[in-house]
Amino acid sequence: MDGLLLVNKPLGISSFDVIRALRRQTGVRKIGHAGTLDPLATGLMLMLFGTACKQAERLTKLDKRYAAQITLGATSSTGDGEGEKTPVSERQPSQLELDEAIKKLTGVITQTPPMYSAIKIGGQEAYKHARAGRTVEMPSRQITIYEQVLNSYAYPIVELEAKVSSGTYIRTLAEDLGNLLGTGAYLSGLVRTEVGDYALAEAVVLDEVDVAMCEQHLRQI
Repeated sequence: MDGLLLVNKPLGISSFDVIRALRRQTGVRKIGHAGTLDPLATGLMLMLFGTACKQAERLTKLDKRYAAQITLGATSSTGDGEGEKTPVSERQPSQLELDEAIKKLTGVITQTPPMYSAIKIGGQEAYKHARAGRTVEMPSRQITIYEQVLNSYAYPIVELEAKVSSGTYIRTLAEDLGNLLGTGAYLSGLVRTEVGDYALAEAVVLDEVDVAMCEQHLRQI
């Protein structure tokens, strides 16, 4: 089998767990993906079968859209709900303050990826350095936040949608928002809803994938 399969990644498993599940359920060995999702994130993954794996680099560079839940008032050692929380402030920003902070974080901005990420530093993933207690300097990068839409705000929970360029870390976006507001913040929920022109609404449920489903839903790219 060769082609692209849109899969809805469930909560609590890694991106490689998705590959393992698809291998087990379809018998296909050559399977890759075009962009990871953290275990605490859900949503759209582009899964590549056979010769389509050659398209991974191109597809990874596509823009993405996320629905994010951000919790104000504390920081997390990992930037998300998995890490150790440190209270920062009980001050409750107004929605006007929140709107202004979101505007400042929209457009072309400089972002420093989190230590708990798969970026390689000295030939090893940054998260492995972090787990070993080593501190390494994370290189900053320019990314683009095309738009952010605030869906709801009831302190301490902020829910927004963001369309971003490839390489953007929503965990870092949450932390930067907390820094601007002076409250601290961490990412408490994340769903990837779009990758390029591909949408989560078109994705299949991972547990339901088998050979027949793959033959029906695989796209040629």
